[in-house]
Amino acid sequence: MAKGSLTRKALDSTLNQWPKLIRYCEHGDLNISNVLAENAIRPFVIGRKAWLFADTPAGAKASALYYTLIETAKANGLEPYAYLIYGLPTTRCLSLLAMILSALPKKSQRFISNAGR
Repeated sequence: MAKGSLTRKALDSTLNQWPKLIRYCEHGDLNISNVLAENAIRPFVIGRKAWLFADTPAGAKASALYYTLIETAKANGLEPYAYLIYGLPTTRCLSLLAMILSALPKKSQRFISNAGR
């Protein structure tokens, strides 16, 4: 096989990844692709410039909590809004949402409070 040929490059790549390939073959529950993880974070990568409310550490923390809850619901096949409202135990859900709301700037708090009316 000629050095530098596409076939040779493909085989070299396979051999370089051999330990990972063997691990995947030994454990059938492993996903060979990370496309699910990439698809889950894509909306955040695309929208990050639009998130001006996270201009403080507290706003960023609130965003991280909120996005974690939403992605956890999605990963478990749940509808995120229903998960936040009905799926979590009520007292913990309300205290968590209150913590997220309190971390947001006042302008965002007023917007969220008025959205329910």
